[in-house]
Amino acid sequence: MRVSSPAGMPIPQSKSPHRVVLVTGPSGAGRSTAINTLEDLGYEVIDNLPISILPRLLEGGGLTKPLALGLDVRNRDFSVNGLIEVIDDLTRDPNHEAEVLYLDCAPEVLIRRYSETRRRHPLAPAETAQDGVAREIDLLVPIRARADILIDTTEMTPHQLRDEIERWFAEGSEADMALSVHSFSYKRGMPRGVDMVFDVRFLSNPYWDESLRGLNGTDPRVQDYVKNDPRFDSFFQKILELTLLLLPAYRDEGKKHLSIAFGCTGGQHRSVTLAEILSKALAEHNWQVSIRHRELERRQSGL
Repeated sequence: MRVSSPAGMPIPQSKSPHRVVLVTGPSGAGRSTAINTLEDLGYEVIDNLPISILPRLLEGGGLTKPLALGLDVRNRDFSVNGLIEVIDDLTRDPNHEAEVLYLDCAPEVLIRRYSETRRRHPLAPAETAQDGVAREIDLLVPIRARADILIDTTEMTPHQLRDEIERWFAEGSEADMALSVHSFSYKRGMPRGVDMVFDVRFLSNPYWDESLRGLNGTDPRVQDYVKNDPRFDSFFQKILELTLLLLPAYRDEGKKHLSIAFGCTGGQHRSVTLAEILSKALAEHNWQVSIRHRELERRQSGL
């Protein structure tokens, strides 16, 4: 249908951005299962496409279906900087709506999967699978930090992973809008690309309690400390009400990803607590939520 102005002049129709899902993660974490599931959901799937060819593919047009691209260290010209550049370019491009789907898995499980299949790891063809797994996980840390949706497949069967992918990407589900909740430290700067940011440095800081200093906001003892601040209940209820008001509105406008971030001084106690509690509350309202704790992930990776 063509819409005209009162003067009879055609009004240009806004073109919906083309959805592009970049599927990545360590070898053996379930990328092939995710790619196959997306193909069954109606995505056009291309696996192991050289990164250097990707811009030409997207600029060439002719794509009629959402696109899912499988990218990992087996790509002929794979590099972390190259993939980050692609993510940045797609994020800035109004013609594309890009999401990074990262399949994660515990190292010991990846090693076991390689031993069961007797495959050689692509980053350690002449060494042990353990060497390759450790090398790849370390290499992918910056990509993992850029993920919009992170799925940990450590305890998942292929069938369970397929169900999880369908919940996130199946047409018509509330998961059409990917929702992520982040925690971060203001010392390291705000995370890129977040939509809503809340500063929780006004809440009581568990850091000053020596028994809690070495813990983080995933621990119930830290959460109880933060929740005992007399300002917590009122603040959290307002945040929850605001979020529940906005999520359906953003989804109805066609937004495919929304990220909410909480920041505190060290990114270990208060921000993690709020991210955990809000994620749980949103899940109870039937929203699919992924949680990212930037500083905790950095510590685990030795960064």
